[in-house]
Amino acid sequence: MSDKMFLSDNETVLEAVSSAEVKQFRCLECDKTFPFKNSLKRHAVVHSGVKNFKCDECGKRFAQKGGLIQHLLIHSGVKNFKCDECGKLFAQKGSLTRHLLLHSGVKNFKCDECGKRFTLKESLTKHLLNHSGVKNFKCDECGKRFAQKENLIRHLLIHSGVKNFKCDECGKRFTQKGDLNQHILIHSRMKNFKCDECGKLFAQKRSLTKHLLIHSGVKNFKCDECGKRFTLKETLTKHILIHSGVKNFKCDECGKRFTLKKALTKHLLIHSRVKNFKCDECGKLFAHKSIYTKHLGIHLGVKKFKCDECGKLFGRNSGLTRHQLIHSGVKNFKCDECGKRFARNSDLTRHLSIHSDVKNFKRDECGKQFGQRSSLTRHLLNHCAGKSF
Repeated sequence: MSDKMFLSDNETVLEAVSSAEVKQFRCLECDKTFPFKNSLKRHAVVHSGVKNFKCDECGKRFAQKGGLIQHLLIHSGVKNFKCDECGKLFAQKGSLTRHLLLHSGVKNFKCDECGKRFTLKESLTKHLLNHSGVKNFKCDECGKRFAQKENLIRHLLIHSGVKNFKCDECGKRFTQKGDLNQHILIHSRMKNFKCDECGKLFAQKRSLTKHLLIHSGVKNFKCDECGKRFTLKETLTKHILIHSGVKNFKCDECGKRFTLKKALTKHLLIHSRVKNFKCDECGKLFAHKSIYTKHLGIHLGVKKFKCDECGKLFGRNSGLTRHQLIHSGVKNFKCDECGKRFARNSDLTRHLSIHSDVKNFKRDECGKQFGQRSSLTRHLLNHCAGKSF
């Protein structure tokens, strides 16, 4: 033995320790270095692809026994490693170490495809699968495919119907915690994402992204029932419910029923008698901003919706849609009094006034009264037909 093995001089001990810590053995696969040759040999198994150590709990396999032992801590339920930043517990010290990097805010790994940055290299590696175009994980329920297995697992929760994450503000429930966190931003009233086209603000970036599609004018989703086209698939899905005839949402005030809950919510504003939107042109008040905005188009005289059948122009798409029912030849609304049929419910409603004794439209000149405004208009035209002005 060398004399240095027995020396107790501090300087000599430090020299020996320093010498022992020199990493002389380098892995040619990943450039990782080791102080001992045996350590390098054990490490080399990782690159061989051979995984002889299997977890009996979940079937996951490992190249090294030490890796399996560390993994088993996850199934033990024991989590002795706590994050001082957020209080989250971990079964493995390595997991805590990686988690702490998230709090550091440092993101050294950048995706060359989209510029997105990541704290962990493994996160970047998984992310790159999204750009590869390869989607090996398929949902048996709907056929949707995913590049990452964990994305498929999260997606499957949607089909389970289980929604364990509840919003304390409005009671809305979510399948995934991430969706709840995004939803909570809506209640914060912080809207940091602005549309450069119209100036509308959004609390969520993905809400802005969806909104921008509206300005693109692209409508790839078509309703097979009526041919109406939509920019978003979810809008089409909601629209299809209208054709189903199912109206599960009832107004307790007047009994009117709606297909969509959103429609009922808007309708309830009518009964609140609160009308905060006033037209400066005619003074008319509105409970809904959307109806007020559409009303303004009347005063502007803008009519950009044209009927292909007769060329008539309309200020609103809804007006054109109702008008087109006349050309369809379908008359589903029947008068129980005389049997006359109508294409639109609104036409039937006006017609019913003929059978009632109520006549609200009067000509001041001769005092004659009419049940319909259109009848009064026709009367005036006939009366003035022979007059010269």
